Amino acid sequence: MTTNAHLVTALHAPDPSVRLRAALDAGTTADHGLLDVLVQRCGVEPDFYVRDMLTWAVTRLPTEQTVPRIVDELRAAAPQARSQALHTLSKIGDRTAWPSITPALLHDDDDAVATAAWRAAVALAPDADAPTLAVELARELGRGPREVQRSLSRALVELDEAAAPALAIARAHENPVVRAHAIATEQLRRDPDSGFDDVLHLARRTAVGMPDAAGDSC
Repeated sequence: MTTNAHLVTALHAPDPSVRLRAALDAGTTADHGLLDVLVQRCGVEPDFYVRDMLTWAVTRLPTEQTVPRIVDELRAAAPQARSQALHTLSKIGDRTAWPSITPALLHDDDDAVATAAWRAAVALAPDADAPTLAVELARELGRGPREVQRSLSRALVELDEAAAPALAIARAHENPVVRAHAIATEQLRRDPDSGFDDVLHLARRTAVGMPDAAGDSC
C-alpha cells in the first residue's frame, strides 16, 4: 500500500500539467506502492509528455517488481496499454522479458503496438535469436505508411548482419512494395547515414523495373 495517496489522486487530475508533476514526483519518490497505478495510467493517459514521464517513473522502480507487472500488460485489450508496456520494456532493457515479445505482438494489427514491439524486440533479443527475429520482422516489409515503414527499417538495421539473409529474400518478393522496402532497408543497413525518404524513393523506382518473382519480364 502506498503512502503517497495524494499522487494517486493527482495522476487522475483533469489538468495534464498536474498529472505531469505527479508523474515526476512519483519517479522521484520511487515508491513501489505506486507501480500499479503508474502502469494503469500508461495504458490510458492521453498526453504524450505525461506518458513519457510515467514511463520514466516506472523505470525508477526495481526491475524484479516492474517487469512481471508490465509483461502482464502485454495481454491488455487496449492497444495503448500494449504499446506503452512494450515501450517501457524497451526502456528498462531487462532481457528476461524477451520471451514475452511474441509473434502476435510483432504482427499486431495496431501499428503503434507493432512498431513498439519491433523496437522492444531488437533491444531485448539475444544475439542467437537475432536471425529468427529478422525473419519475423521481414514479414512486415511494405506495411503501412512512411512512418511505419521507417520504424521497421530502423529495427532491421539494428539487427545488422543478422537481417541480411531475410532482406535478400525480400528483395525478390513478388510485391513491388515489399521489394522496395527491402531494397531501401538494405541500403540503410549498409549506409546508416542515408536518408530514409531518399533511399525509399530510389528503391521504389528500382523495384518497379524489376521482374516479378515468377520471372515474367516480358
